[in-house]
Amino acid sequence: MTSGQWLRAWLPVLLWAVLIFTLSTEYFSAERTGGFILPVIHWLFPRLTPHQLRVVHHYVRKSAHFTEYFVFALLLFRGVRGAGKGWRWTWAFAALSAAALYAALDEVHQSFAAGREARFFDAVIDTAGALAAVCVLWLWFRVRLPRPSPQAAAPDRPPSA
Repeated sequence: MTSGQWLRAWLPVLLWAVLIFTLSTEYFSAERTGGFILPVIHWLFPRLTPHQLRVVHHYVRKSAHFTEYFVFALLLFRGVRGAGKGWRWTWAFAALSAAALYAALDEVHQSFAAGREARFFDAVIDTAGALAAVCVLWLWFRVRLPRPSPQAAAPDRPPSA
């Protein structure tokens, strides 16, 4: 793989990892994101009580965990695959393992950020997002790749009349 191919395969992964790292800082704590997410939720659903608004905010944040690692696993699979084509379980396992490891390290990072704390459950949500991405990729390649027809797999027989 040339340096240009490597960069094309891995630069999106590195940029997404930096985004995840940035989102794990104090600037994206629940208190800070509530300042702009809660007004949007309230605008969309004006009849929600303050408690309900906080619950929806909580689930929006957890959905963000799932989604950011879903995308991360897709990018990791692409990076690991490099110039390869199609699907390989080793690529999927490598992408899932790297995403799970990064999720764990991200929680350690959050334990040092002011206003943040490490939560095992968040790492589980992150890993679930990565696992979902790997499952979607598997389905994508399973449906998309042409399969040999039953006639192609059968030995040559004369056509029946």
